[in-house]
Amino acid sequence: MKASVIQKGFVIAGLSNIVGVLILSKAFTNQAMLTAQPEVMGKFGLIAIMLWGFAYIAVSKSYYKVPWLLLVFVIEKLVYVIVWLLWQNNNSLSALYDQDTFAGIFYTIYGVNDFLFMLFFGYVFWKAKS
Repeated sequence: MKASVIQKGFVIAGLSNIVGVLILSKAFTNQAMLTAQPEVMGKFGLIAIMLWGFAYIAVSKSYYKVPWLLLVFVIEKLVYVIVWLLWQNNNSLSALYDQDTFAGIFYTIYGVNDFLFMLFFGYVFWKAKS
């Protein structure tokens, strides 16, 4: 994978966190989304997700200099994937969609999105360490 593609991947990862949270949480006003998993996706948690997004963008041009930070990104994404899987096993997406479509969309895709970016960050970590 070329460096320019990797840089764009970091920006896309960052924007998916920032823009995705802002749109699907309706700028932190989507009560269905905020209460479906308040310990992770409450307002504080959503702000933290956006901060991770800014971190991805911040290293987009210098990722190869911070391989161990990339491993932190991998672990962070893994944690969100696990939390998403646990939520999926104990909750109803259809009930959430009944409350709010944006909340349903968010809980449908956030784990898959995090899994894909976990693989991306893992690849870039491996490449940066080589």
